Amino acid sequence: MLIVTTNDVPGHRIVRTLGLARGITVRSRNLVADAIGGIQSMLGGRVEAYVKLAEASRAEAYAHLVEQAQSMGANAVLAMRYESNEIMEGVTEVLAYGTAVVVEPL
Repeated sequence: MLIVTTNDVPGHRIVRTLGLARGITVRSRNLVADAIGGIQSMLGGRVEAYVKLAEASRAEAYAHLVEQAQSMGANAVLAMRYESNEIMEGVTEVLAYGTAVVVEPL
């Protein structure tokens, strides 16, 4: 599966556009991460507890995107993006989306 953030793939042509593919996850912080994150934020710099949570959320949404695109018959996703929203205090939705397509080399 080829995933790109651009609207085309150099060296390939789009054979068929299948439509929007997306992957979504909803994650919440936990007490341990909040405690560690709170201490790290007081010290300044990178808040590793929250970085790990954000990376895990994006990876999960990305995996779901790939699954959906494959189930649609795609071999590539164009214009892939991430979006996130806080649903409620400490609960965040992460969405990975793009256009599922079939491409072939030129």
